[in-house]
Amino acid sequence: MKVWGVLVAAGSGQRFGARKQLAALGGRPVWEWSRQALIDGGVAHVVVVGEEAGGIPGGSRRRDSVAAGLARIPVEAEFVLVHDAVRPLASSALVRRVTERLLAGDVDGVVPVVPVGDTVKRVAGDRVVETFPRDDLMAVQTPQGFRVQALRAAQTASDEDAGDEAELIERAGGVVATVPGEPSNLKITYPGDLERAEALL
Repeated sequence: MKVWGVLVAAGSGQRFGARKQLAALGGRPVWEWSRQALIDGGVAHVVVVGEEAGGIPGGSRRRDSVAAGLARIPVEAEFVLVHDAVRPLASSALVRRVTERLLAGDVDGVVPVVPVGDTVKRVAGDRVVETFPRDDLMAVQTPQGFRVQALRAAQTASDEDAGDEAELIERAGGVVATVPGEPSNLKITYPGDLERAEALL
């Protein structure tokens, strides 16, 4: 069954100091590694959202860029994987793991997760307000997989921003499952992250 992909490559890179998706990694732009991971994992066609990455224009928010990508996917498409262009080390095995769980048919979305190693606290100013037990906390990665119609419905249900597409599905009452992520599937946020990715390559 054909699975589509949306590669989100429209970020401004403020914390990195440049368009990080365009940074060179192993002789290729970061975003190309991320797209190739989807293709190697069996995604039939990838819509790149980000003009400077050779794709279509994105929006001011992540959800707007994803919506632009979804608009390029045929209305009859059933499944889509949304991937950050700045996660170049996602493996093809991870892509297939997300896809296989999605195709099982009993959920609206699938996200890869890794355990949180550090203690997590909520702070206000310089004061600790609350400490969260780590046992129930997971860090979420991409690619994230969705039923296309569920994601489109969640996008139109509210205009409120979200941290990721899974949060939109959750708000709309959808069911999101998890699969094991990969510690090496790092997100390029700061220049040091690019150095770590080079070392892993």
